[in-house]
Amino acid sequence: MRVLLVDDHTLFRSGLETLLERHGIEVIATAGNGREGFLLARELLPDVVLLDMRMPEMSGLEVLSGLRTVGLKMFIVMLTTSNEEKDLVESLRSGASGYLLKDMEPSELVAALREIVAGKTVVAPELTPVLARVVQGEAMEEQQPKSSPFDELTPREVEILCLLAEGQSNKLIARNLGISDGTVKLHVKAILRKLDVHSRVEAAVMAVERNFCHKELLD
Repeated sequence: MRVLLVDDHTLFRSGLETLLERHGIEVIATAGNGREGFLLARELLPDVVLLDMRMPEMSGLEVLSGLRTVGLKMFIVMLTTSNEEKDLVESLRSGASGYLLKDMEPSELVAALREIVAGKTVVAPELTPVLARVVQGEAMEEQQPKSSPFDELTPREVEILCLLAEGQSNKLIARNLGISDGTVKLHVKAILRKLDVHSRVEAAVMAVERNFCHKELLD
């Protein structure tokens, strides 16, 4: 396993390098800021990039996004003190292979790196509940039906819109529904406002394109 360390704290970087090498992990280079780390990652193509989150010149997230943008597929692992939900989620969404905390036990860190290289996405154990909460929240959002502009229409407005979609005039609609022309005009005006269109033709086209009236009949 060839590792590139990117961290702006010299003592931590030096200590981590020694720790990894004691466990048979080769540290091919170290960098003290994000920009240097980004350039070294592109040049050396390590198996793993260990990235601090907060760094001068380029943050860990910027380095991560930059490397993914240029198409590099190496394992990129955030190693940070931040246990913020936002940092965790943004890192994973940007393509991080793992999110680990600096206060992990050395043996846990080494084990996590080996799991990541084996193809697993690893998150620090204490952050697992945070990740589970985020995933559960996203799943619930996906289950919620997306709102439609048609949802605001009253039953009478739905009826009139579907008659518009059939090409009926206001007079014919009034006759078919047993209401006055003026009442039909008021309903049409409300329909246009709710659908955010400017003409009855646009409203009719919108209903036809979305198969709205056919769905209403099925319901």
